[in-house]
Amino acid sequence: MTFNTSGLMSSKKQDWKTPIKLYEELNNEFRFDFDPCPINPSFDGLTIEWKKCNFVNPPYNQSKLWIKKSWEEWKKGKTIVMLIPARTDTIAFHQYIYCQAEIRFIKGRLKFDDSKNSAPFPSMLIIFRGIK
Repeated sequence: MTFNTSGLMSSKKQDWKTPIKLYEELNNEFRFDFDPCPINPSFDGLTIEWKKCNFVNPPYNQSKLWIKKSWEEWKKGKTIVMLIPARTDTIAFHQYIYCQAEIRFIKGRLKFDDSKNSAPFPSMLIIFRGIK
């Protein structure tokens, strides 16, 4: 017997729109002043300097690049909150997140604002807390 598990770890869609309720809860807690990777950006968030408190929901096929950039910005004293797939087996997770950032696993599967179905993967919040 074989099982199709491809949806557990991947998706053809890469730019999932953050659920507004989740964003509002996080914004109330952190007071974001920048989103380096908005939908349809007019800039490249991977090559510019970020602001003091950043919310990042990256294109998931570029997660490694965004995790590394988030870690680099955190090292400059900034706060970064990332919404990413819960892929704890990756090199990026172990190199940049594990034992360095706060990890909040999201219970169940998120229903992103631009989808009528729940995500085909588990999600987590990564919080790099900057200097206050």
